[in-house]
Amino acid sequence: MKVLLIKDVYKLGHAGDIKRVADGYGRNYLIPQRLAVLATPGAQRMADGIRSKANARRTVLNEEMATVAESLKDLTLQFASKAGDTGKLYGSITTEMIADAIKEKTGTPIDRHQIVAQPIRTLGEHVARIHLTVDLTPEIKVIVFREGEATPGTEAAEPETPKKKASSKEAAAVVESVEAATEVVAETPEPESSEPETPKKKASKKEAEPEVAVESVEEVVEKTAEKTDAEVEETISGETPEGVEKGE
Repeated sequence: MKVLLIKDVYKLGHAGDIKRVADGYGRNYLIPQRLAVLATPGAQRMADGIRSKANARRTVLNEEMATVAESLKDLTLQFASKAGDTGKLYGSITTEMIADAIKEKTGTPIDRHQIVAQPIRTLGEHVARIHLTVDLTPEIKVIVFREGEATPGTEAAEPETPKKKASSKEAAAVVESVEAATEVVAETPEPESSEPETPKKKASKKEAEPEVAVESVEEVVEKTAEKTDAEVEETISGETPEGVEKGE
């Protein structure tokens, strides 16, 4: 049968289009839902008017829903579920569950009838489409993993055993000791270098110290001899050295 769409129908057409559909689909769904009418000659004459009005409404609706479509783009939802050894779920992930998860994660209310997806009954990664308008149908990713296993993309946290707790306390004590020692070292003035003196350092130290005149043994003996000769000459000339009485 031929019908004239009076509203946009996802995966079928835009308002004002004339489409051939199965009789049951037309009589049981499209016409009762007021999405289409029989494409009679009189209805076909109204197609242009229906199309122009629908285009104007669609433009406004697309602008309003563009922000929602952007927030849903590349969205990933994760569900934990019980499953058998073959990966088949003991139940299913329904469009209503997906709608609730979208609202919880983005704050955007989505009607379950806008979600184009079959109930998910297996573990793994799945795709669902959100029918916002006939032109805006963003895809989201739905990941179902086995209940009790690590969430995909994260590492499983190992249980903390008494042994691990003791190790953690010991490690914390060591860190505190190191930090305390570091503070003490930082407050203590640096001692003078106790490195062994090398010939180079000795030479530098010697250059820094003031030079002290050191007389050799020969010079001391020579001076002493000169002094003694002078005293002898004074004695001969009749002068008595200090501390020596005359006539001795």
